[in-house]
Amino acid sequence: MSSAQDPFYIVKEEIQESIDKLLSTFHQWEQTSAGSSEQVHLTKELLASSESIEWQVDELDKTIDVAARDPSWYGINDIELDKRRRWTSNARAQVGSMKKAVVAGKQSNGTSTSNLSGMRRELLRLPDSDQKERSNAYNARDNDDFISSESDRQLLLMRQQDEELDELSASVVRIGDVGLTIHDELLAHEKILSELDTEMDSTSNRLDFVQKKIGMVMKKASTKGQMMMICFLIVLFIVLFVLVFLT
Repeated sequence: MSSAQDPFYIVKEEIQESIDKLLSTFHQWEQTSAGSSEQVHLTKELLASSESIEWQVDELDKTIDVAARDPSWYGINDIELDKRRRWTSNARAQVGSMKKAVVAGKQSNGTSTSNLSGMRRELLRLPDSDQKERSNAYNARDNDDFISSESDRQLLLMRQQDEELDELSASVVRIGDVGLTIHDELLAHEKILSELDTEMDSTSNRLDFVQKKIGMVMKKASTKGQMMMICFLIVLFIVLFVLVFLT
């Protein structure tokens, strides 16, 4: 299980945010005048927050004890368990130091500056190891997010490629259909040309036959008959010319 999905790290981050807020309030409490109403209000807030955080850390410790009974079932090892126990111990010590300083200040309202400074140094020193753990947790979460985003990007690219391939396939099908249509039209035109050639051959044969018949008639006819035929043809030509061009 990744750190971003582990319930321990989710609760740990929430507790750490509460501790950071508590530390900020503690610094504000240090700068207020002793015995003032603001310090009294901050004292109550610090004590209540400290008790709440301590309870949360105790509950987190209980979950660590449960996981320690069968670490392999929870996907962790002894090193991870020790690291979690160190964090809860540091968090408890950090909150306890602030609570101790607040209680001492509440009781005496005269805690020396040196004592407060020593406590402050202790508070600032305690989170060092935890800061490294938080950084590791954040890095693990960033890595998981990066892997997830890369996976999403790859899926998106594959989907886009599939869509482009589908479009290309559809274009190929359309081109194939157009090619088949052109092929059918060419076959139809070829058939028409073949029929036209056949008709022209038939017409040419008939014309040759007619010309031969006319030649035979012309040979058998007398000169007078030929002249009459020529006159008849001239008249027929004139009549056809008038009918075609003058009407």
